[in-house]
Amino acid sequence: MIALTKIKSTLKEYFGYDQFRPLQEEIIQSIFEGNDNLVIMPTGGGKSICFQLPAILLDGITIVISPLIALMKDQVDGLTTNGISAAYINSSQTELEQQEIYTKIAANEIKLLYSAPESLSYLEHIFTNQKISLIAIDEAHCISSWGHDFRPAYTNLGYLKKRFPTIPVIALTATADKATREDIANQLNIPNATQHIASFDRKNLKLEVRPANDRITQIINFIDERPNESGIIYCLSRKATETVAEKLQASNINAMAYHAGINHDIRSQIQEDFINDTCQVICATIAFGMGIDKSNVRWVIHYNLPKNIEGYYQEIGRAGRDGLPSNTVLFHSYADVIQLQKFAQNSGNVEVQLAKLDRMKEYADALSCRRKILLSYFGELIREDCGNCDVCKNPPQFFDGTIIAQKALSAVARLEGQEPIGTVIDVLRGAQNNTIFDKGYQHVKTYGIAKDISWLDWKQYMTQLINLGYLEIAFHENNKLKLTEFAKDVLFHGKKVDLANLVEAKKIQEKQTVKTPKASKNSLFERLRQLRLSIARDEEVPAYQIFNDATLKEMENVRPMSDEEFIQISGVGKRKLENYGYQFIKEIIAFTKEKEKKPKRKGETTKKTYELYQQGLSIAEIAQVRKLAETTIFSHISKLYDEGKDIDLMRFIDKNDLQSIREAKETLGNPDTLKAYFEHFEEAIPYSTIRVGLTILGKED
Repeated sequence: MIALTKIKSTLKEYFGYDQFRPLQEEIIQSIFEGNDNLVIMPTGGGKSICFQLPAILLDGITIVISPLIALMKDQVDGLTTNGISAAYINSSQTELEQQEIYTKIAANEIKLLYSAPESLSYLEHIFTNQKISLIAIDEAHCISSWGHDFRPAYTNLGYLKKRFPTIPVIALTATADKATREDIANQLNIPNATQHIASFDRKNLKLEVRPANDRITQIINFIDERPNESGIIYCLSRKATETVAEKLQASNINAMAYHAGINHDIRSQIQEDFINDTCQVICATIAFGMGIDKSNVRWVIHYNLPKNIEGYYQEIGRAGRDGLPSNTVLFHSYADVIQLQKFAQNSGNVEVQLAKLDRMKEYADALSCRRKILLSYFGELIREDCGNCDVCKNPPQFFDGTIIAQKALSAVARLEGQEPIGTVIDVLRGAQNNTIFDKGYQHVKTYGIAKDISWLDWKQYMTQLINLGYLEIAFHENNKLKLTEFAKDVLFHGKKVDLANLVEAKKIQEKQTVKTPKASKNSLFERLRQLRLSIARDEEVPAYQIFNDATLKEMENVRPMSDEEFIQISGVGKRKLENYGYQFIKEIIAFTKEKEKKPKRKGETTKKTYELYQQGLSIAEIAQVRKLAETTIFSHISKLYDEGKDIDLMRFIDKNDLQSIREAKETLGNPDTLKAYFEHFEEAIPYSTIRVGLTILGKED
């Protein structure tokens, strides 16, 4: 068994992180124990590290099954940038290129080898002659016809476990409901796999739905407010991608269309341009994005209604993978629904696909917190509204709908969760049709107890109860309506249920959205972003593979000015410190000196701060006089304190904050980075206060 200290040091050395994200450590430990694992982790949650880190430490080679060449190339490039030996095999390579990879594998110089399921025949020699340490199946939802992106080639992967019964298999995907999870495990022959289901709650994503009125004008205004931000616009048809791109280009927006009908080489170049930040906006069909690990996509727009919530959730997840605030906008119209219904009629599992489309439409029409709806769809129930979606920011009028809710939930209970929405409503309204009489539902106690509510209004109320997490639809059981654990609170514990006034349904989507202020063009973040772009173009790699936006933001906040400080930034590993540390530190120092407007010795600028401190000025007042950021003044004060100057740091920190930092220091095991504390306090205590607190506690030690 590999020691946890070794695992964590590997995480920092190769990936630049001091701490694991939720579930990563448990998954990695499970792999080292030889277990099969099924991982459901949202886009941006850190799925790749779950198999990439074990691959570094395990003997032998890790085989990664991935659906797209673009995805493989992106991950291999990222691994190589981090100093990890990786390669991919596919039919696009020449025989000589493949032979070079085989030679490296035979010499144990490759730790991870990527392949599409269609290309597994190229791996036969490796399967026979090399030690396989781990098999990772990425985008595992592709194996299931219950899912949203079924790929027939995936259905053959079950033989891998039969051929290598002692080798751990890890299957990973961003979205899978209960039916899809069960199907994945069974088809891959890992029915006893340990399931790890991460929270689907992406708090950094703002969720917004708008009616499809004059979409192009709305989109142009949206992009103009975000001139330096990359984004994706998803369209339902190839023609729509081209039309939208042309209209954006006419407004001087750097946009390109992307769909399967475009020549392969041109399509690849468009994708490369987007990855490398030379194209700002991609107008694409849903196929675009699965192969993209671009962490600095700041927004995703759906020009048309998606066909199901799984696909929608995965697509919006391509925004804000670095954890920074990002926007999502969904336009919907009745015409989209009609078109998607036609598509569903020509697909497998017609009834299931139509039911999932209905659920998508209900999300778009929702009058309750959209994040609650998404999370409850994947079986994650939360009680509090998110406060970061359009409904939460512009709530409708509510009324006490407890009696209505109790009647509905009671009817579902009396029918033992065996009927779809329509039949439940018929029972509530006392309908007299063949289904009711054939099944004897006229004798159910709840039959006819709500005749005064129209069928359409009942449909709306049922939708709200589903969206609120009291009911769920079992798509794999003929769309039967079932109670969730929250339903007990309403039926037995007097839980009050607020339902939205249906008259407000149209009004809520007519609310004006708040404009986002434009980012400063002369900020340190922008300077670092330009430096990153320059380096990326020199090295011909995507900019986000140098450092992601979140890492640049932390550099902006902390302003590291030495190797020791720079290596503590989250996302900076040993290789990246060696390759890029000097350039970024130099830029940070130059920017700081420019802002101080005194490119002299550092002691002189702290001396001026000390003089103002002795006059009794506050941090804010000193910053105003010196025309510096308060964070810079805090760093001066801390340095003066360390030098033994007569500084009372307690003037700059609340004693309760100091106690919280003291407790966090013990709880977190005295971490090296300020960010560990910042995240521990959920951003409630600023970096400057944490820095002062740790300076005081350092003297106590």
